[in-house]
Amino acid sequence: MPERLLEAFATTTLFADLFSDQSVLQAMLDFEVALARAEAKAGIVPSAAAESIDATARAEFFDTAALASAALTAGTLSIPVVKALTERVRARNPEAAGFVHWGATSQDVADTALVLLLKRAQGMLNLSSLEQSLSRLSEAHANTVMLGRTLMQPAPPITFGLKAAGWLGSVRRGRRRLDVAFSEALVLQFGGASGTLAALDDQGFAVAQTLAADLGLALPDAPWHTQRDRLAALLSACGVLVGSLAKMARDVSLLMQAEVAEVSEPSGEGRGGSSTMPHKRNPVGCMATLAAAHRVSASVAAFLSAMVQENERGVGGWQAEWPIVAAVMQGTAVAVASMAEVAEGLSVDHARMRANIEATNGAIFAERAMMLLAPKLGRDVAHKLMEATSRKSVAEKRRLKDVLAEMPEVTGHLDKTTLAGLESPELYLGNAETFRKRLLASAGQPDDGEKEQ
Repeated sequence: MPERLLEAFATTTLFADLFSDQSVLQAMLDFEVALARAEAKAGIVPSAAAESIDATARAEFFDTAALASAALTAGTLSIPVVKALTERVRARNPEAAGFVHWGATSQDVADTALVLLLKRAQGMLNLSSLEQSLSRLSEAHANTVMLGRTLMQPAPPITFGLKAAGWLGSVRRGRRRLDVAFSEALVLQFGGASGTLAALDDQGFAVAQTLAADLGLALPDAPWHTQRDRLAALLSACGVLVGSLAKMARDVSLLMQAEVAEVSEPSGEGRGGSSTMPHKRNPVGCMATLAAAHRVSASVAAFLSAMVQENERGVGGWQAEWPIVAAVMQGTAVAVASMAEVAEGLSVDHARMRANIEATNGAIFAERAMMLLAPKLGRDVAHKLMEATSRKSVAEKRRLKDVLAEMPEVTGHLDKTTLAGLESPELYLGNAETFRKRLLASAGQPDDGEKEQ
């Protein structure tokens, strides 16, 4: 496929090929071939006509630039495609030309072609590598303590294993939603002019059944020309998944800041450098994912607004969809591939994580001290006391436990051993490990489809 500089961050090679002109056109032609075969089986068109259509429907035989130009005038790509196919069939078998696109409408071709592309996309969006890497990170760092951070400020400690498990849980839930949405969206579109298949008389439903089976698609209860909820749910699921990946990307990029320096993306020749600053190691995987999230969220919103389609055939809403769907799927692919690469090669500096905890001089353990004092003093009194103590600790650049050790209202209730261990992060992790294990166990549960295998 021809590379496009503007799309360098917008797609992957596989997905660029999937939504290339040749691929889109071939999906449309595949519909026409399958339709002819189904109608030949029903005795509606001659078998020889179906064979001629099959032999002619190859994307490389057509001028995609000319088709694109004609589509703007026609109002849909399907019309020039059907015309061009008909002419090529006529050159091969004049009698067969009259049976091209028999009983179908333009939207049947376009929608089913789009669904066929989405079916291929489902198999290409592989999240297993990312999930496995996150699981390994979580297990390897189950006991790696680090600062919790709330509103961008230091908070009581957590473990990096819990953080990685949180990313994993969100990704896994996103994949489950995506699987369900794909299963609902991968359905045939075949309704004819007004969605009744009236042109095929009483054979319409039988042809639809055969056509769906031939294309490997589910047969919906009825055509869905202006009912776009299935596609909307699929794109929304993509948006949620990309949002989860972007949350991970934001976390990693913040942890990569030189002032924090707790993790780093994998490095390599030409990766994450700067045109002017040789020392730079930029979070390029995170950057690509965050850029994708900006695009995908806007595209999902655009699709949702286009759902309001009139009666039995929409004016403008349906015609807006193809580039939106392509953008969402390609953006999702970029985010998945980028974060899989980040997770696979992520470096974790546990010593730096410990040092950043120590750099707070124990301030993050003010809550712990408050909760130890609360049964004796009451929570409100203990809270006010620790606010004042924390301010003094910061102002004097002294450790919190040392300031507390000089306060009779504290030492009367907390002994030296308790104060000495106050700032040990391992002793104030609460249920971090329980939650981490629960997230991993949930992430490891098979989907319903996996259970049946």
